[in-house]
Amino acid sequence: MDLKIFCTGGTFDKIYFDALSDYQIGEPQIEWIMTQANVDFDYAIESILKKDSLEISEQDRAEIVTAVTADNCERIIITHGTDTMPETATALQGLTDKTIVLVGAMQPARFRDSDALFNSGFAVAAARLLPVGVYIAMNGQIFNADQVQKNREAGLFEAK
Repeated sequence: MDLKIFCTGGTFDKIYFDALSDYQIGEPQIEWIMTQANVDFDYAIESILKKDSLEISEQDRAEIVTAVTADNCERIIITHGTDTMPETATALQGLTDKTIVLVGAMQPARFRDSDALFNSGFAVAAARLLPVGVYIAMNGQIFNADQVQKNREAGLFEAK
């Protein structure tokens, strides 16, 4: 297999029900995105969590690390909520035999003006081309896990 995609929820997979921001985490949207992109290489998708990243605990992060460690694929993407993506990336830094790219979206993939499509394609390219390491792919940029922060006001990720 060329690529494994683990899904953890986050805004990427959110479904909003009303103007008061009532939401739930829906099914992973990356499968639809990969199908629409007509991807022509072997990949597999596995849902680990369906949580807003603010609700991801250290135990959840340990579960993510365990799943990535146990998988024999060397190129991994993790869809993840943006609020705590750097924390999960840092938890994965001990894995030195894989290329791991975390990706998220500021708007749900179901929204017409979402950044999920662009970020997903960028993450796929990053995971297939970058050397072993842990990265965050957002806003057309690649960041090392421990050198990035979310700028909520600007709605983007930036180097620390």
